[in-house]
Amino acid sequence: MYKHVLVPVAFDEDHDPSEAIAAAGLLVSEGGRVTLLHVMAHVPSYVINYVPEGFQAEAQAAIIASLEAMGSELPHATGVVAEGTAGKTIVKWAGQEDVDCIVIASHRPGMQDIVLGSTAAQVVRHAACAVHVTR
Repeated sequence: MYKHVLVPVAFDEDHDPSEAIAAAGLLVSEGGRVTLLHVMAHVPSYVINYVPEGFQAEAQAAIIASLEAMGSELPHATGVVAEGTAGKTIVKWAGQEDVDCIVIASHRPGMQDIVLGSTAAQVVRHAACAVHVTR
């Protein structure tokens, strides 16, 4: 059992985090906590002038609310939003926040994943803690 379980959540059409969230509930120890993390890409500087003021903060608040709703059945679950590239940010966040298990959903790899590497593959290769992959 783990004290701090991290579940990265992507809001892509083909990703369903429900199995990863359920697995996190089984893997977290009594009194442990689960963090649902969404990584937002950086807004390029040439685009920032076209984004309405306050949009980023509103989007983050809405995402956190969605994450916390997803984790409402789990004990001590919280939602967090971080900025960066998905794989690197997940691994870095886990290292900084004393995560001892990452539960990440994966999909069947396509040609793009074979060439570039999927987020789950990056996390498995670089995380300093246990990683549980669901499909």
